[in-house]
Amino acid sequence: MYEDKELQEYRDLLPQPTHFAEGFDWKTVVGAVFIGFLMMPGSMYLQLVIGSGIGPAARWVTIILFAEVAKRSYTELKQQEIFLLYYMAGAALASPFQGLLWSQYLVQSDAARMLGLAEFIPAWVAPPADSISMIERTFLHRDWMIPILLLVGAQIIQRVDHFGLGYALYRITSDVEKLPFPMAPVGALGTMALAESTEDKQKSWKWRVFSIGGVIGLAFGAVYVLLPTVSGLVFTESIRLIPIPWVELTRHTENILPAVATGIQLDIGLIFIGMVLPFWAVIGGLIGLVITVAANPFLYQCGILKRWHPGMGTVDTVFANNFDFYMSFGIGLGLSIALVGIWHVVKSFGKTGGPHRGSFKDLFHPPPGRGDFNFWISIGIYVFSTSAYVLMCVWLVPNFPWIFFILYGFLYTPIISYITARMEGIAGQFVSLPLVREASFIAGAKYFGYQGIEIWYAPIPFHNYGKATVDFREIELTGTSIRGIIKAEIVVFPVVMIASLLFSQFIWQLAPIPSSNYPYAQELWHLQALNTLLMQTSTMEGDSAFFQALNFVYISTGMGFGVVTYMVLAFFGLPVMLVYGVVRGLGQSTPHGMILEVAGAFLGRFFFLRRYGAMWRQYAPVLLAGFSCGMGLMGMFAMGFTLILKSLGRLAY
Repeated sequence: MYEDKELQEYRDLLPQPTHFAEGFDWKTVVGAVFIGFLMMPGSMYLQLVIGSGIGPAARWVTIILFAEVAKRSYTELKQQEIFLLYYMAGAALASPFQGLLWSQYLVQSDAARMLGLAEFIPAWVAPPADSISMIERTFLHRDWMIPILLLVGAQIIQRVDHFGLGYALYRITSDVEKLPFPMAPVGALGTMALAESTEDKQKSWKWRVFSIGGVIGLAFGAVYVLLPTVSGLVFTESIRLIPIPWVELTRHTENILPAVATGIQLDIGLIFIGMVLPFWAVIGGLIGLVITVAANPFLYQCGILKRWHPGMGTVDTVFANNFDFYMSFGIGLGLSIALVGIWHVVKSFGKTGGPHRGSFKDLFHPPPGRGDFNFWISIGIYVFSTSAYVLMCVWLVPNFPWIFFILYGFLYTPIISYITARMEGIAGQFVSLPLVREASFIAGAKYFGYQGIEIWYAPIPFHNYGKATVDFREIELTGTSIRGIIKAEIVVFPVVMIASLLFSQFIWQLAPIPSSNYPYAQELWHLQALNTLLMQTSTMEGDSAFFQALNFVYISTGMGFGVVTYMVLAFFGLPVMLVYGVVRGLGQSTPHGMILEVAGAFLGRFFFLRRYGAMWRQYAPVLLAGFSCGMGLMGMFAMGFTLILKSLGRLAY
């Protein structure tokens, strides 16, 4: 099988650990509370303001703070304790109740009214737009009780499910097939770097690189996030030196580039992301963007992009182009990537995963100390959780054919999960089959008489657990016992649920969402709602908007383009990551961030990589984490100012 040279550089960065420890103690409990009640609100606020949460920053800030406290207590954090903090921060920042903020908007949105779907959104997703809870902007109302209870139940099943099929596939692909998982060391390196730095901070490059990124993040965050927030609280209008989310140029270039969304996003975090992402994936994205810029005027002249007209901004342009061409073309591209992934997996079956391929006996004899539980228990968890999902769906959507729920959970999910697990283990790539879920919903409507949109919101057992195998491999590489992870899950779950509900309520109380207080949501949520609801019209009666947008000629064109591009790249020995990048560039998501991302990729490849050699691979993620940390701290300051001043304003009256 052809293997990318670039992926080879990521392989075998870490040796197999010989010692495992749980890493669970009182520090873990304190860390869970710290993340839930201090980091989560800042992340939620940033998500609404600039479109990206604190992300890695929460993990790094937590680890650094606890490492410094430990140092002043004449002790130190073990590598496993650091990884548990890192793991819990990732679980906490999922912020499940933040989805309720989206649900309340969707019910009241112009998009729902325009497509005639507002009255069909079920009450177990969100109360109707005329509910008193919507007027008072509160989740602490009886109208929200069923959506909240359903969300909590689904979250419990999801957290238990984490140790089901994903764990079973990890045991098969890692312990038996000995696949290398080239991207797993990258994820584990950050926490291991900080574990080293707590032992010898003065000699460690990690702290120095992290601090450089942190200072840049603090300086940029002060201008990009803090200044607009504080000035908006003090004055009648916010002072924005840098436009959020981007500089809009579409209306200025429409005569030269008709039907092309133009602009530039001035978030320098994109430069750091470009440095970290595989170079050819970024270049592929640029190629896809260039193709789009060149093709759109031609497609407009040919009458294919017929819904675009002069005067449209970025959001309307992207939606109109998606409707006319790119939704169908993108489906074809996605299918081509899925076919390539499946072909790789089938081709790899005849080859050993590593120099010492194991046997199925290894499923029942895992490495000692790793904290493994019986393989059949994981299968039992998978069967239990999938059955629970099926029963919930039958209860919530009784008029949809139940056989589909069985097929989702017990046929599609294990097959696609195993294909993805092997692809992640061999080449570090995720495999997904586009629109299988959507096609099954449409089939249910067309051939079984289902009508409505409840099925789109049901917790159907349609999962891909392949990515979980990489997570378990990261846990193994850091020497952390799986028993420690299970204990951390039990502790962090109630903290996350309580904090997420409280802060979702508080943020909604501060101002309507979306509004000028939350510029990213105000600018982008309308497009997201249009795209989401357009698909949902396919299961309504009559000539739905979805079927007007679907074009099988464009799907075939996209599929052919993807397969031919892959064959050409493979024939000439060019990086296959280009294909994934091209698909991202042609995806017609807002393209304005691509310029700075490409600049970061070139800086990393042709300046820093030449200057620092192979070590740059390790510097770049730490630099990005430092920048995210600085931005996150500014987001926390902005959130703090907002909460305090808004609260004082309410008290005054």
